[in-house]
Amino acid sequence: MSDESIFVFGSNLSGRHGRGTAAQAREHHGAVYGKGVGLQGASYAIPTKDHALRGLPLDQIAHYVRRFIEFASEHTEMTFQVTRVGCGMAGYSDKQMAPLFEDAPKNCQLPDEWMPLLPARKNGKKSGKDWT
Repeated sequence: MSDESIFVFGSNLSGRHGRGTAAQAREHHGAVYGKGVGLQGASYAIPTKDHALRGLPLDQIAHYVRRFIEFASEHTEMTFQVTRVGCGMAGYSDKQMAPLFEDAPKNCQLPDEWMPLLPARKNGKKSGKDWT
């Protein structure tokens, strides 16, 4: 990951970045302890767990993913390195999480594990504003 990249990770709503990619974001990418959503330093938190550290329902995670996609679309000068959000301690599979990022703009680098699950993105054939 280059110095200009924003590290996108799964968080909890309390912002207790203690384990997994959340700890990595706090230790190396400026994630702020106590902030569970959005841009912080060179990282962006997408909640996948609630305040009690229980997994959020997929539709709630999808809401936060849409907010991230809007942010990334508005900040084309940034590059976002998306981790396997939701596939670690939140307990969701790649097959469940990858489609939530289907409309991510070109400045989002998605996990290799997700590319077979997103054939339109892999082939550059999307119907969004960033893909033709």
